[in-house]
Amino acid sequence: MRTDTYPPYTHGGGRGWRDTATRYALLPLRIFLGVTFIYAGLDKLTDSAFMKDGGAGSIGDTMRAVRDSSAIPALVDLALKNPVGFGYAIALGELAVGIGVLIGLLTRLAALGGALISLSLWLTVSWASDPYYYGNDLIYLMAWLPFVLAGAPYLSLDALWHNRRRQRAGGLD
Repeated sequence: MRTDTYPPYTHGGGRGWRDTATRYALLPLRIFLGVTFIYAGLDKLTDSAFMKDGGAGSIGDTMRAVRDSSAIPALVDLALKNPVGFGYAIALGELAVGIGVLIGLLTRLAALGGALISLSLWLTVSWASDPYYYGNDLIYLMAWLPFVLAGAPYLSLDALWHNRRRQRAGGLD
């Protein structure tokens, strides 16, 4: 039987370090995912070899190399119809997702975008990783899910807008 007691978690919250730690527990993950996706998008956009149909390090050669080992070859075939356009779509998507999550703007939608990008990469590029947990895209997919569910309730534009709407409604939530 436990004899220690902790105050219940509330949004207005307790003032103890446990409550603060609980409230901001996802913030390091949010920062990591945001910065990583911004970096990934910028890296693709600035890599002259990546945004090509063929050649070493190109999106086209990468997609052709993973086609037969992917879970959904038809998805790879779709991307191969215009590999450069697909490369730009992924890069700009990563950039938008990273910025959205980092500043907390439409966080659930941005996280859903990040989860879909990670899912598509897992089913194509890293599907053949053996054992499965060596493929980093599955881990990213799982890391996005808390933000799809919870959004960014603290230190975000979403929270700021939510608080303003609540104040305009007379404090009712």
